[in-house]
Amino acid sequence: MLTKAFVAAQCALYSFKNDQRGVTAIEYAIIGVAISAIVLAVFNSDLKEALTNAISKITANVNKAATGASS
Repeated sequence: MLTKAFVAAQCALYSFKNDQRGVTAIEYAIIGVAISAIVLAVFNSDLKEALTNAISKITANVNKAATGASS
């Protein structure tokens, strides 16, 4: 009986040790974070400027429409 328990424990440990699914998920997460960091580093200043200009234009158009509607 003790031998069966030992063999079962060894089989469980062997299958757990060789399961690579969690490792693969972590690797993909690290790759995704690295790609995101590179994209943000490259486009950060241009993206910030473009978004600021777009929001300014939208705000100006909304304000112009609001004053034109109330006149």
